[in-house]
Amino acid sequence: MEAYWPYILFLPGFFLLLKGADWLVEGSSAVAKRYGLSPMIIGLTIVSFGTSLPELIINVFASFSGSPDIAIGNIVGSNISNLLLILGTSAIIYPIAIKKSVIFSEIPFSLAAITLMGFLGNIAIFGYSTEGNMYLSRVDGGILLFFFALFLGYIISVSKEDKDLALHSDMEIHAISPLKSLIYILAGIAGLFVGGEWTVDGAIEMAHFFNLDEKFIGLTIIAIGTSLPELVTSAVAAFKRDTEIALGNIIGSNIFNILWILGISALINPLKFTPNFNGDILVVIFATCLIFIVLPFSKTSSIERTHGILFVGLYVAYLTWLVITIA
Repeated sequence: MEAYWPYILFLPGFFLLLKGADWLVEGSSAVAKRYGLSPMIIGLTIVSFGTSLPELIINVFASFSGSPDIAIGNIVGSNISNLLLILGTSAIIYPIAIKKSVIFSEIPFSLAAITLMGFLGNIAIFGYSTEGNMYLSRVDGGILLFFFALFLGYIISVSKEDKDLALHSDMEIHAISPLKSLIYILAGIAGLFVGGEWTVDGAIEMAHFFNLDEKFIGLTIIAIGTSLPELVTSAVAAFKRDTEIALGNIIGSNIFNILWILGISALINPLKFTPNFNGDILVVIFATCLIFIVLPFSKTSSIERTHGILFVGLYVAYLTWLVITIA
């Protein structure tokens, strides 16, 4: 019976993801309004942290068990899922408006993070390596965490400047007491964490049953599973017209994934980096740049429903490519 638990908990886990996302968005929105913080800032910090917990747990276990393909594949695959599947789905639900500040700061920071990861992973090409291996060392993990600290410093400085804008926000938020907001946020994070773990455990068992490659599992089953909190949270936020939280969650999660989670993973145990991941890193870079490409075709500086369909279609094409080349 014990062997069947991952399958039994799969659906309850998904239900917890749904409720956890709803509670997290509700509590975070209330905090943003009550304390004069921009919804984008809340999305980039509290929501991104909560929805990134499944990736963190998976990577910590993968690092300790010496499974670098799962650890790196989880991060890269989750970022691709965030940009194409989740942003696309959110835009289909409701067009995602993008402010100039996001275009010139947060998105470029996300682009710089994935570029830095690619550079550190391929640094052996430039002659700096141990025994000729390509890997993310503990020093590389420290570098990633250093830039994560810079990102947090930037968020703190921007939050001070954004207070006036937040006070004039016309986003509809229910009046919730500080204690109730905190309970909503904590319950939401707990629901996302437990639900994500149960859902991913079930998915991993199914993947192993079909004898799939670890990299493939990391880039698809685990990446999609750990991205479910981001998907549900951003979809719920888009449905509630909280598009700043939806976008902030996606961009913030991508930055958290690379700089924080991958940095911690490399500190725990150096991660061997295989050149096969370079193609997937290029997909992340392309998907990030795609945001800049589609914006000129929007009259309202938004990622519109037609763009969302394009993003989701590209994600399906990417998964098809993975099945053909890896599985």
